[in-house]
Amino acid sequence: MLLSHAVGLFTRPGEEWAFIKNQRENATRHYVLYIVILSAIAPICAYISTAHFGWSVGNERLIRLTEISAVQLSVLTYLAMLVGVFALGYAIHWMAKTYGAKDEPRLVSGVALAAYSCTPLFLAGFALLYPVPWFNAAVFLAAACYGAWLMYDGLPVVMGVEKGQAVMYGGALLTVALVILVSTRVGSVILWNLGVGPVFISG
Repeated sequence: MLLSHAVGLFTRPGEEWAFIKNQRENATRHYVLYIVILSAIAPICAYISTAHFGWSVGNERLIRLTEISAVQLSVLTYLAMLVGVFALGYAIHWMAKTYGAKDEPRLVSGVALAAYSCTPLFLAGFALLYPVPWFNAAVFLAAACYGAWLMYDGLPVVMGVEKGQAVMYGGALLTVALVILVSTRVGSVILWNLGVGPVFISG
């Protein structure tokens, strides 16, 4: 059941959004069963690749992180993803009336839309097991594009807005997503300055 929505969003997104809208699950279940589990993919794969496989850029020697450093950064990445998805879900809910939602917006709908729109990014985390920077960048860029399209496609169904309004609504949400991303980067720099940064080993 957990991955049925993920498969549906890739094979029949229109039908899947309608099914998601009609579900009567609370926000906690969405958050625990979907976001919490699937958002763990990228941090776990990143830990494995950075601590055990190592990265190499061009002809440079193999670079890895220490076990402790890899765990710390993976946990912080995981927490940032949880907060980011929930914040995006809240933004979806908060903006719904502004963009003409027909029904009374529910927080659970915003959280569900954020969670399922992020599905391609969650699954792209598997690409981190192949530690080649250009490959990872290409996979995550493609996942982000498909996730943005999923959000645009799901807004009229889940939030009950007109198709024309969905373009502006989706644009506003992408701006929010970029702000969240930049905030996590700023937070990373602050944490690195506090001593929770990457510790490299080579060989």
